[in-house]
Amino acid sequence: MVFILTAIIIILDQLSKLAVIKHLKGQKPIVIIEDFFQLCYVENRGAAFGILQGKRILFLLITIAVVLVMSFYLIKYYNHISPLTRVAFAMLIGGAVGNLIDRMRLGYVVDFISVRLINRYDFPVFNIADICVVLSTIYIIYLVLFDKLEIGDENGLY
Repeated sequence: MVFILTAIIIILDQLSKLAVIKHLKGQKPIVIIEDFFQLCYVENRGAAFGILQGKRILFLLITIAVVLVMSFYLIKYYNHISPLTRVAFAMLIGGAVGNLIDRMRLGYVVDFISVRLINRYDFPVFNIADICVVLSTIYIIYLVLFDKLEIGDENGLY
């Protein structure tokens, strides 16, 4: 069931990016809420917030490693982690794969959601995959920091 969520995230991410490429590439942004929220086409050749521009191979290798490790962990400990933790792992994997597809296919990640905070700060442009990665990472960090990540084997939790 969790891997269905992963697939849904990947499909929604890729469909939204295809629509953005078709309708926004080379066009003016679509303003949804003046001075707050707009849709625009951005090619991100870096990581989060545009850092490490042009390090495509590094991102490909790191993403593949993270997806494999997270998938292995999720499969191995599936019955020993909470349903919400499973969802977080599925979101992280789905978001990572969504951006991985862009990097492999296009050489960059398509971003399109632009938010301006408090009418001054232009938050970095992002996409559906980024939302999933960030939310799931925050939750997983919470679990680790507060020792709430349940890990176990066939003999129970440890």
